Amino acid sequence: MIGIVSYGTYIPWYRLKLADVAAVWKKDHREIIPSLGVEEKAVPASDEDAVTIALEAARQSLTDFPGASTDIDVLFVGSESHPYAVNPTSTIVGELLGMGHHYLAADMEFACKAGTAGMVAIAGMVAAGHARYGLAIGADTAQSKPHDALEYTSAAAGAAYLLGSEHIAVRLLGDTSYSSDTPDFWRRDGIRYPSHAGRFTGEPAYFTHVMGAATRMLEMTNMKPSDFDWCVFHMPNGKFPRAAAKRLGFTASQLAPSLTVDSIGNPYSASAMLGLAAVLDVAKPGQKIFMVSYGSGAGSDAFVWETTEELVKRQKVKVKNNALVRQQIENKTYISYVQYLKQTHKI
Repeated sequence: MIGIVSYGTYIPWYRLKLADVAAVWKKDHREIIPSLGVEEKAVPASDEDAVTIALEAARQSLTDFPGASTDIDVLFVGSESHPYAVNPTSTIVGELLGMGHHYLAADMEFACKAGTAGMVAIAGMVAAGHARYGLAIGADTAQSKPHDALEYTSAAAGAAYLLGSEHIAVRLLGDTSYSSDTPDFWRRDGIRYPSHAGRFTGEPAYFTHVMGAATRMLEMTNMKPSDFDWCVFHMPNGKFPRAAAKRLGFTASQLAPSLTVDSIGNPYSASAMLGLAAVLDVAKPGQKIFMVSYGSGAGSDAFVWETTEELVKRQKVKVKNNALVRQQIENKTYISYVQYLKQTHKI
């Protein structure tokens, strides 16, 4: 049995209201906010980056881990905002976690699904007997050019999952992926801000890959949407995951707990992983969860999870530590657009 042993999340406490962004650029927030389904986003402090966010999420994931950090054999950090072009984020995080030296470290990069790519790889290594435990992290301080459409949703957060074959809180029942060369979003080396293909990011990119992976996953497991208690989809905005869930036949109530995008925006590599954590915070033992991530470029990873009695122990620790996703979302302070530019663009 392979699955999630423990998990942790981190959401910066600074928030920026989309209405404030719209006001600066003389836009009508009454049109923008409903079109995106997002009212505010989480933004990093001036001393936060993908490393610090990944580290905080990882530390949360290990607070209820029955083993030691040196028991972890693999550490993958997925992000598209690694602070170094050359120098791994993963080894910095591993050093600060006290993992010793006998572990495989690597940085993953596949836009918003870099973290779930790490989960797939680690699950395979554990199943093959090449690792006892592996830590997969998705962390981003999403970058966007001022006055670009991405500025309204690009956010910051991190999620970490410890996978293994013992002390399983959530069993992995199946996974699959769907990939293609679809350049809907990109950033050339040396270019500060990403570019995107506008409305092209919808049907040929997000929906084609999410639906492709989801349909294949349902076929492989011989299951249907009604067989699941919850579902999670990548959240570039508030509309896309709702549309994907509806197309597949999932209900609004199955999707609702995962929709962190409504409150904090799109933290890229952490998006679907954070949504899964929000569901795990409220799920009961014996429940099934359907999950599909998405990363521009493009690809999707689909998973079927089933919770166990061990999850109750993890939930109790998180409540005690004020570490539930909803608790982190509610722990916030608002900043102005000018302060946002100073913190994230260093101007």
